[in-house]
Amino acid sequence: QVQLVESGGGLVQAGGSLRLSCEASGNIFSLYDMGWYRQAPGNQRELVAEIARGGSTDYADSVKGRFTISRDNAKNTVYLQLNSLKPADTAVYYCRAVLGYTGYWGQGTQVTVSS
Repeated sequence: QVQLVESGGGLVQAGGSLRLSCEASGNIFSLYDMGWYRQAPGNQRELVAEIARGGSTDYADSVKGRFTISRDNAKNTVYLQLNSLKPADTAVYYCRAVLGYTGYWGQGTQVTVSS
């Protein structure tokens, strides 16, 4: 079992930036594939960005060029840098860790972008 704790959300004006962090418990963080998802009210949860244990990354088309995912295995932490934020980015952002067929979710952090 791994515990994931997100932080860094908040209220920001359109065009602004935030950096989300997700710290994982345990000592095998480097083996996990990590991802950031988001869910807006009335919408399904969607993948925003992911980073494999080997470091390869992938992004949803809606955030390409604006968001950057990274990881620091020494700190058991995955980050999501959010730039050029838009009101449409408003959602609860969740961290996910996957190892094989097992996945874990964090509790989420709210990002609100005002116009």
